[in-house]
Amino acid sequence: MSDSAFDASSASLPLPARPQRDARAESAGKEDVIDAMRGFAALLVAYFHCRQVAWVGMESFHHAVGHALGFSSIVAYLTLPIAWGSAGVPIFFVISGYCIHRGGAIRLAQDANYTLDTANFWARRFARIYPVLFAALLLTFALDWFSYQLPPVNHKLREIGLQAFLVNLFSLQGVAGKTYGSNGALWTLSLEVQFYAIYPLLFALRRRLGMTPLLALVALVNIVSALVLERHDLQFFTSYWFSWTLGAWIADVRAQKVSAKNLRPASNWLYAVAAGLVVLGCGAFHFGQYGAFQLWALGFAFYLYRALDRRAVSSPVARVLSRFGDFSFSLYLIHLPIFVLLSSLLYRSALQLSIWPSFGFMLVAVPVAYVFYRLVELPAMRWSESLKRKRVGAVPVSANV
Repeated sequence: MSDSAFDASSASLPLPARPQRDARAESAGKEDVIDAMRGFAALLVAYFHCRQVAWVGMESFHHAVGHALGFSSIVAYLTLPIAWGSAGVPIFFVISGYCIHRGGAIRLAQDANYTLDTANFWARRFARIYPVLFAALLLTFALDWFSYQLPPVNHKLREIGLQAFLVNLFSLQGVAGKTYGSNGALWTLSLEVQFYAIYPLLFALRRRLGMTPLLALVALVNIVSALVLERHDLQFFTSYWFSWTLGAWIADVRAQKVSAKNLRPASNWLYAVAAGLVVLGCGAFHFGQYGAFQLWALGFAFYLYRALDRRAVSSPVARVLSRFGDFSFSLYLIHLPIFVLLSSLLYRSALQLSIWPSFGFMLVAVPVAYVFYRLVELPAMRWSESLKRKRVGAVPVSANV
């Protein structure tokens, strides 16, 4: 995302009495897919930033070691795909759109007159996001203040004053100011908050227009916004709205299919299309990050649409990634200040020729993020869940970040 993390809305799904166990099992499997993608995206973005903070980079490394094939050199060269690590951002956007709209899509499929409780939606989003964001900004201030005391000042450090704090607290970075301190990853969180703020309008348009015409309209807005805003380095949600709405479109189409009892799995050729679009995005990245994001978002949307047909995540790697997905939001929010402090403290902010310090930095950031998740994010999730208006006979299915 730059570098989101993002939140998924819980949904209470009304289910028939007889197949509740099967429905819950299927929902759990689908959550494994979502959480595995979240975990992958968070680790990808975090290590992408870690290499930037701790390592000299592939070009400088190659100039220094040439074609030497020692073990350390081979490991360093194997990290080459991380150069496209910002691909984790569109993964978060697509997943966020899917999860936020899923509950509403299911209810619309059951009742075309269903209306969104806007006040309750915003209250739950506030409870879910802002305690975690506020704590992350405080932690960023504390870590960056310490980093500023360790000259030479790391090049990742920016303003940590009150104005920058408030700009980021009110999710105006990219429009009214820069991201806070060393925490450049926060640029995507402002977009997420803007997505949530505008979602009631998107939901109302979905009821009036239908989801596919709405997706086409958002695509047009996205193109205009990119031409008007993005070219001037102004980052507003409209320039990334298409990727988020793609996820919402997937939720809507799947809800309609379930309502129509059309349970036939999507074709496996969608995986090939997804892979092709991701590769095209990696190629487009050479010419600019923004265009690559759009291709990556399309690729991951194709992947998600097909992967959601799987009843469960079966591979050990996917199960591990799913566990990281539990606290991906926390990892995304606090990893950069940790990396900057470690670099300032251990190496005087000098980029290292060895790749190994970057792995060590990750081994510090991941457990710290997990503790942050337990202490800050889980209480926020519980607060958000407590604000949800329960429906009689509903079976709760959580979709945490």
